[in-house]
Amino acid sequence: MKENKQQKVKKTKKKKKKSGLGSTIALVAIFFVGLCVLLYPTISDFWNEKRQSQAVMNYEDLIVDLTPEDFQDYFDKADDYNRKLRKISFPFIGYSALDDQYYSTLDVNGDGMMGYITIDKIKIQLPIYHGTSDKVLNSAVGHMEGSSFPVGGVNTHSVLSAHRGLPSAKLFTNLDKMEIGDIFTITILDRTITYQVDQVLIVLPGEVNNLYVEKGQDYCTLVTCTPYGINTHRMLVRGTRIENIEEEKKINIFTEAYQIDPFIVTPAVAAPILGALLIYLMVKSSKEKKKNAALAKENKKKSENKENE
Repeated sequence: MKENKQQKVKKTKKKKKKSGLGSTIALVAIFFVGLCVLLYPTISDFWNEKRQSQAVMNYEDLIVDLTPEDFQDYFDKADDYNRKLRKISFPFIGYSALDDQYYSTLDVNGDGMMGYITIDKIKIQLPIYHGTSDKVLNSAVGHMEGSSFPVGGVNTHSVLSAHRGLPSAKLFTNLDKMEIGDIFTITILDRTITYQVDQVLIVLPGEVNNLYVEKGQDYCTLVTCTPYGINTHRMLVRGTRIENIEEEKKINIFTEAYQIDPFIVTPAVAAPILGALLIYLMVKSSKEKKKNAALAKENKKKSENKENE
């Protein structure tokens, strides 16, 4: 009889220990899942920025070996494409007639990258690729088919598109901060073209009237979805070409004296939370052990009293 009671007490202890351990594991698991969800946008954006920077560096390394004749050949083909595109009445519909020429033009390294865009105002430098497929827009800027290649020149209007609000990449998320008078640059091979914002419009997705070539003009329009997270309309930030600004005359618009990378900030914030949770679990576990010990002692005392009776 005594052995049976002792066995029951032991089983009760084991069940309580398992229950306490299970709840602790569950809490830790929930915390780490939450932490992963919290860190995903930061880590993913950090990773994509590194990839984008590497793509730009690889591009710069590649064109170092090209000669002036090579550059001119690439630009001549781009200009030829732009001339042919102007002859199409509705280029955003009929551009497919030039597909054979489109994808081979300005494709220096064979992966579709034609250059890169730099926008100091919103602190981004992103590679530009042919087309606006999901693969391109999920990680970079796409050149919209049916618009001029972004090599500059009278009677051209290039259109560059990128997503905003992606959890995995910043891209054009802050494009809404661009105002009339701000500048951005397009670098294609050894040519850098500077554009100054002269118009910001909000239109419906199918409205392309503001994207056509205008006689005598050299435009570049940046396109992204708006409002943020809803994406029912499109934001068009148009720039008109201006003279390049010499490096020594550029105004440094990075107003923050020092900015800590969010990749460092987020874990730094999360670490104390993790520490607090672990301390809580340790205290809770200690209390449960004391409670179980007291309960076992009480059960043992009751058992002994019954046996004495």
